[in-house]
Amino acid sequence: MRIHYLQHEPFEGLGSMESWFRERGTTITATHLYRGEPLPALGDFDWLVIMGGGMSVNDERELPWLVPEKELVRRAIAAEKRVLGICLGAQLIASALGARVYKNTVKEIGWWKLTRAEDGVTHPLGSVLPDGAEVFHWHGETFDLPTGAVRLAGSEACRNQAIAVGARALGLQFHLETTEASARELIAGSAGDLVNPGPYVQAPEAMLARPERFASLNAQMARVLETLAAS
Repeated sequence: MRIHYLQHEPFEGLGSMESWFRERGTTITATHLYRGEPLPALGDFDWLVIMGGGMSVNDERELPWLVPEKELVRRAIAAEKRVLGICLGAQLIASALGARVYKNTVKEIGWWKLTRAEDGVTHPLGSVLPDGAEVFHWHGETFDLPTGAVRLAGSEACRNQAIAVGARALGLQFHLETTEASARELIAGSAGDLVNPGPYVQAPEAMLARPERFASLNAQMARVLETLAAS
């Protein structure tokens, strides 16, 4: 299997997903959009992974590469490639399919509980999501449900936390791939998001407390990847 991932920030890579992919002998390639690298052709990959980033999907004037990136995401979904969008990646899926992306009422950063939606119980991609468990978040925007998408999960701070489009496209607002090391990088790289914290923004020491949580988080990521790989 050929994996291609789209990276928007130097500190937001594959995290625990990289070892999962490598252990299965997959070919991994990447486009580092912050370096101005070109996007792949649709035939160059079997599975597209879209990572997070501090920008907005609406920043097309400042970041013109967002336009062809959204088109690639839309075409990959239409071609029934496996597509996994995380945080900004989930928002890019929504935007590529014509849904509105906008500021959430609050920022959600740190460990907060996820609740499966009714459709998430029966959908294959929703049934493997951790219901009632704390997962790692870092986002300030949200999105409307795109036409044809199914809502899989939400949280107290943000209604649309996970969506599926068919059996092979999954958008997650939260981060199951985050390791302790990548969390530290995210905290350092996105420190500005922690200014004027709200009710759903944890301090760095709270996010890094109980490091054993990351192993559980990454095990949940593995279950999601296994389900997508089998689709």
